[in-house]
Amino acid sequence: MSTPLLVQALAALCVPSLAGTTVLGLRLRRRTAEASAREARLNERTAELGARCAELERTASCDPLTGVWNYRHLQLTLDREIERARRAEHSEQGEGPRPLAVLLLEIAGFDAVVAEHGRARAGAVLRDLAQRLAMEIRRADTLGRYSGEEFLVVLPDTGAEGAAQVAERLVWSVRRHLLLDWSSGPREPRPAHGNGLTAAVGVAVLPEDGTHAAVLLRAADRALAAARAAGGDCWRSTTDRAAPAAGGGPTPERDRSGKAGSLSACAGREPLAPPVASHSPATVAGPRDLLP
Repeated sequence: MSTPLLVQALAALCVPSLAGTTVLGLRLRRRTAEASAREARLNERTAELGARCAELERTASCDPLTGVWNYRHLQLTLDREIERARRAEHSEQGEGPRPLAVLLLEIAGFDAVVAEHGRARAGAVLRDLAQRLAMEIRRADTLGRYSGEEFLVVLPDTGAEGAAQVAERLVWSVRRHLLLDWSSGPREPRPAHGNGLTAAVGVAVLPEDGTHAAVLLRAADRALAAARAAGGDCWRSTTDRAAPAAGGGPTPERDRSGKAGSLSACAGREPLAPPVASHSPATVAGPRDLLP
């Protein structure tokens, strides 16, 4: 057979093979594209499910009324921070547990807000105030609704002095916070000593007041009871019931403000003004007057 005929015969035999290879290549491309599309849809679905799970977890951990953390999240956070603080005691440094403070805050005078504006609007006031309190702590701290008008604050790596400063700031914020205003008429004058709301805060510190969550919370509750018995609008710690210094002189806290539980004259001449005895309706103000 001559060379031209041989070439023609080979070309005739290769045509089906080339056609089959082309078809297989097209099928492979189509299947690859379909697999990429399925993978993209799966990734999108996974991201959507992850976002929904994160939203459900956030919803399960947030108080529906105030928007801050709820009691369940507070329990988990406190247990985790206590374990973290106690682990330092067994570390190589051996410096003992890291400091940890808890503040139990109770707002008084809210019955007047409910009586004047109703429960629905009073709930909005409580939410606005809770959000304001959340702005007064660090990002590493945790503030949540403990029950009713009570809030719990967990302060990692914070000792007694730092906890006292935070407690003072929260007391001042409750007293001076401008509440929401829904009225269309002229605004009532603001009371000279605040908005009608006051806060009592109990302070407990690890390890001085205990190294377990239940013990710390009981200590904070006892300190809160002492602050409440003192008339509110102040904070107390478990050491405030100790005997005065030798010679009967005032404690350093009393030197600064004239009233135990105050570290700074943050409200002018009356650092911690006494609570409104008559529980008169709280004066409300517009959102533009909210503290920055």
